[in-house]
Amino acid sequence: MVIEILIDSLTNCLICAETGQECDTEYRLVTRTITKQDAVKLKAQGWKFDWSIPHQNGYEVYELLLENDDEVQGMIALKHIRDQYYTHVDIVEAAPFNVGSTGKYKGVGAHLFAVACKLSWDAGNEGYVQFTAKTDLVDHYMKMLNAKRIDWHTLYIDSYGAVALINKYFKERE
Repeated sequence: MVIEILIDSLTNCLICAETGQECDTEYRLVTRTITKQDAVKLKAQGWKFDWSIPHQNGYEVYELLLENDDEVQGMIALKHIRDQYYTHVDIVEAAPFNVGSTGKYKGVGAHLFAVACKLSWDAGNEGYVQFTAKTDLVDHYMKMLNAKRIDWHTLYIDSYGAVALINKYFKERE
């Protein structure tokens, strides 16, 4: 799948666009399979992608949430390619109410990539994350996520980029 989420900003957590308040987050694995019927409901709510496809193809789906809140702020589908030491990201999507300049929270896209980097690190892939970007967003991802090119639209985040994202979004709380 081609990734087309706009990285609006690199934040320490999610930022409420209306108030500027920083909101702590958590993420969780979607443990039940997302069915075609579930995907239809998500589309009706404004989600762009068919979220049943990643599960069918062996990808794990994670939800990004505000701490102590069950409203999903964004989702990411990924698979650890252990024999090649990287994690492949299939889909990244902010919740419909977080999209664009009128989005409720800023920082969702970068935070989801930070989750991918952390999970890659935890899986023994040293933070390496690979994804296919929509062509007009390649330079944007290279700038915002410190991603590097494999070919004209396949990108990866290396260990150095991963550590920067992990440290930004998963710093120890005091």
